[in-house]
Amino acid sequence: MSNNRVETLESTVAELESTVEGLTDELIEAKERIRVLEAELDADTPTRVPERRSEETEATADETPEAEPDEVAEAAADAEGKVEDEATGDETEDSGSDDIIVA
Repeated sequence: MSNNRVETLESTVAELESTVEGLTDELIEAKERIRVLEAELDADTPTRVPERRSEETEATADETPEAEPDEVAEAAADAEGKVEDEATGDETEDSGSDDIIVA
């Protein structure tokens, strides 16, 4: 019986070695493909600075005022409050209109 067990263990070890070699080869190939894809991505990635289209775009961009951080926070809070009011108010109140509501 010990002879049969040794043969079984040897065949299992051989299978595991074969599996490890195959996985190692796949890993090496995958790493190479990732390197190639990353190189292509780096070459294709545009800069974050947009290209200027025309002088008209430049003029309108200069005239647009920048919002202050406080104004942005206040507007966000107002919008959030309106969304919450609408979510709770529509379900409990009947406006008396004949609107069709699709859920």
